[in-house]
Amino acid sequence: MEDRDKRMKKRNTPPEQETEQERVAWNTLPWKKLEQHVYSIQKRIYQASQRDEKRKVEKLQKLLMKSKAARLLAVRRVTQENQGKKTAGIDGVKSVNPSERMALAERIHPKNWKDLPARPVRRVWIPKPGKPDERRPLGIPVMVERAQQALVKMALEPAWEALFEPNSYGFRPGRSCQDAIGAVFLGICQKPKYVFDADVKGAFDAINQTALLEKLHTYPQMRRVIKGWLKAGILEGKEFSPTESGTPQGGVISPLLMNIALHGMEKAITEGTKKSRKPTLIRYADDFVIFHAKEEELKKAAERATEWLLEMGLHLHPNKTRITHTLDPYAGKVGFDFLGFTIRQYHVGKTHTGKSVQGRPLGYKTLITPSKAAIKRQAQKQKDLLRKLTSAPQETVINTLNPIIRGWTNYYKRWVCSRAFVTCEYHTFRQVMRWERRRHPKKSKRWIKQRYTIKARGSIRFGMHLKDKEGKETSLFLRKYTDTQHQRHIKVKGTASPYDGRLLYWAQRLKNHPLMRREMAQLLASQKGQCPKCGLYFQDEEILKIDHIIPMALGGKDERSNKWVYHQHCHDEKTAEDKASIAKHKAAGVTRN
Repeated sequence: MEDRDKRMKKRNTPPEQETEQERVAWNTLPWKKLEQHVYSIQKRIYQASQRDEKRKVEKLQKLLMKSKAARLLAVRRVTQENQGKKTAGIDGVKSVNPSERMALAERIHPKNWKDLPARPVRRVWIPKPGKPDERRPLGIPVMVERAQQALVKMALEPAWEALFEPNSYGFRPGRSCQDAIGAVFLGICQKPKYVFDADVKGAFDAINQTALLEKLHTYPQMRRVIKGWLKAGILEGKEFSPTESGTPQGGVISPLLMNIALHGMEKAITEGTKKSRKPTLIRYADDFVIFHAKEEELKKAAERATEWLLEMGLHLHPNKTRITHTLDPYAGKVGFDFLGFTIRQYHVGKTHTGKSVQGRPLGYKTLITPSKAAIKRQAQKQKDLLRKLTSAPQETVINTLNPIIRGWTNYYKRWVCSRAFVTCEYHTFRQVMRWERRRHPKKSKRWIKQRYTIKARGSIRFGMHLKDKEGKETSLFLRKYTDTQHQRHIKVKGTASPYDGRLLYWAQRLKNHPLMRREMAQLLASQKGQCPKCGLYFQDEEILKIDHIIPMALGGKDERSNKWVYHQHCHDEKTAEDKASIAKHKAAGVTRN
């Protein structure tokens, strides 16, 4: 009788009220305890993998994936935190409400894996960055497989983080392109070297699946589920095509599988060589460079790397693979481009020369600057956007360009960037001026200047004056490239990993992340890398939000002293609390009246 009453009550509950109750139930889960529980097991997996205790690693991986904490976190990451959370797979599901999230967490339990056959991924084509004429394929799994892959990644990643080579930087937690460039600088700053600059052709699409599965060295159930994802096939429109090789780009676990496939290359090229003659390999995902002072030794290392890649079914791109020298001309070229940077050395006099560890002048200087191709791509991107925004208001143009300028400058500000920033600033000035003239072809330059420029930060800028909700006048202007100042980058320690337990080290590195905004970095420093809501240290790849301590609706000011940085889920909880406080405050005001 009670069950019948509950069913009738649920049936008569309005949909919006039911959704609100479910949302509150999801947000009130003890996320802090869940994250602590998952991290403690991941740390044990990392330590067991370091000790080469394979059996213990497998037991801990099974324990982790069976735990409800890990399953809930996996669901939260793919349904709330991932950028592609609203992109549908072949089943058309692109949004999951709170009650369905709970059910999804139960569905991805390892005991149910037999009832979850791998389904084909939906293929979409997206333009390559900086190359609008070229496109690359993206495979979108269904939502349940994304959650399942996130769960498997939680178990696999700590074990492999203990094994990965120190000079591998791509698609790994706590590591960035700037760390790879820092390793390049350390590899050549004391001695000019020959460089084998290589690029793997279609790495994601050409990986030998059999070799990858053998390399995993995991237990049968894990191997079967990963094999199912690799062999599931691709659905493009109504056409199905099988996948005999590669791992589809777009899957949660695909970057980790690619790193596993390329693991061991450094050992392959250095095995059997003396310590003094060992080449240096630095890899970021499928892009890598090899250094050696002698040309013959470098060619031998390049041959070994090429042969090793063939075993994994991979080939080097002929147009993007070459040998150069960092200081002297080789085949008509000096230096090389890597990850959007141009890296080369110059002969200089005694007043500008770099110095050895002993303090002796080297006679040359190593410079790392934004590449000409990167500057050209940025200028073209701005040009295309301004053409699309010809009829848009000035405020929209500024709000569209500012994040692009900020992101580009933050990426390059750790190296020699001032000349490149001046060049980009010149391009932006010319492009904005053309945008103004297209809008007002019959107006004078003086009229246009008065209409679209204001004085801010001691200079004339493309901007406008606005009024906020309180009626105060504020300035909105286009950011200059030269507003961003050079900052030194400290490379990550060779074998360090976020799973090694040194949370304070990783929290401190997070506030110095190259892509971190200045305001957020300052707040993280004042908070000592901890979330004020849950007390946990912030980690790489987590979504962070800035919120007011006292809401603006309750008299709080829009100042840094009234702001904190929160985790995404902690921010959601605080927002719900703020809304309740605002509603209570308004109700109290109505009662008094």
